[in-house]
Amino acid sequence: MSLALELPELTPDEAVHSERLAERVREEIARAGGWISFARFMALALYEPGLGYYSAGARKLGAAGDFVTAPEVAPVFSRCLALQCAEILHGLGGGDVFELGAGSGAMAAAMLAELERLDALPARYRILDVSADLRERQRVTLAQSVPQCLDRVEWLDGLPEAFNGVIVGNEVLDAMPVERFVLRGGEINALGVTWHFGHFDWSETRAPAPLREAVRGLREQAGEDWPEGYVSEVNLVLAPWLASLGAAIDRGVILFVDYGLPRREYYSPERSDGTLLCHFRHRFHADPFARLGLQDITAWVDFTAVAEAGQAAGLEVAGYTTQAHFLIGCGLGEFLADVSSLDVVSRVNLSRQAMVLTLPGEMGERFKAIALAKGYDAPLRGFAVRDLRQTL
Repeated sequence: MSLALELPELTPDEAVHSERLAERVREEIARAGGWISFARFMALALYEPGLGYYSAGARKLGAAGDFVTAPEVAPVFSRCLALQCAEILHGLGGGDVFELGAGSGAMAAAMLAELERLDALPARYRILDVSADLRERQRVTLAQSVPQCLDRVEWLDGLPEAFNGVIVGNEVLDAMPVERFVLRGGEINALGVTWHFGHFDWSETRAPAPLREAVRGLREQAGEDWPEGYVSEVNLVLAPWLASLGAAIDRGVILFVDYGLPRREYYSPERSDGTLLCHFRHRFHADPFARLGLQDITAWVDFTAVAEAGQAAGLEVAGYTTQAHFLIGCGLGEFLADVSSLDVVSRVNLSRQAMVLTLPGEMGERFKAIALAKGYDAPLRGFAVRDLRQTL
């Protein structure tokens, strides 16, 4: 039985919504001559206005959604991140915090509360999110949790200009559309999408020059030969996206936290099926054609590519480490020790949060943190415990 058939059934409204997006994708395939790249398919599935997963109204985060992020399951994550932001804002002599893809608003609310406690509130807390329903959910969360800080919050439709401060992105990079490729007879083929016998299916064609050149570079750096039929992904929009982000910064630091690997591990011969992962009602599977518009589609992050793109954009790689080491450097131990005012249940919950965030079998090693700096050269506490830049 396929993974798609094992997923929970759709409601009638969900089925109608999914079919509307499927029709839109079929039209795109027909206009393109019967084949579209996977990156284009992923962009439609996630971001098509009114229909894509992040552009429509389905609940995405939390127990009633499809997945949970660190700020959702462990508020102490956001408190640790706030300590890192406070250090940077102090070093800059002030500035703003700019969050990319703020989800439910849980991280923004917890960070603002902690920054207020530290007497380190930013001049503005700015949010960029493509999802209208998530923006509304963020407003509600912030109004309920930190109403006294709401006047500092600003929602943007694009990148700011001459930005000074901290840019944070938690689980943002993994949702960027990626190209998929396969190695056939020593040649590099693009894995795209077609409509065949009443369903979406994979279809191979000779990779266009940009994809072919990018994969050749990856193959040379892999260190070992890839087997026949090797499949993986590459993000071709990361470099221009980071270039625009770097151009928006005057002075500051970008902090990304996401699941991923350095390039040599990401493109190892043993990882021959790629890293594509879909999320639907807390089920993880690898079928991007199931539940179209109703499930998240992600790929792990090549952090070496993030470092290279950052440097090309005029940013310095200021740190790279595991989430566990980053949070420990950002005061996780202090938060765990300061439990005198908590009841027994709260203490147990805090301990469980720390375990989820730091244990190797949970988020501790799968998730990494990377910092890219411009006009800021002071050490960052989140990377003081263990800096793994040499592995990139």
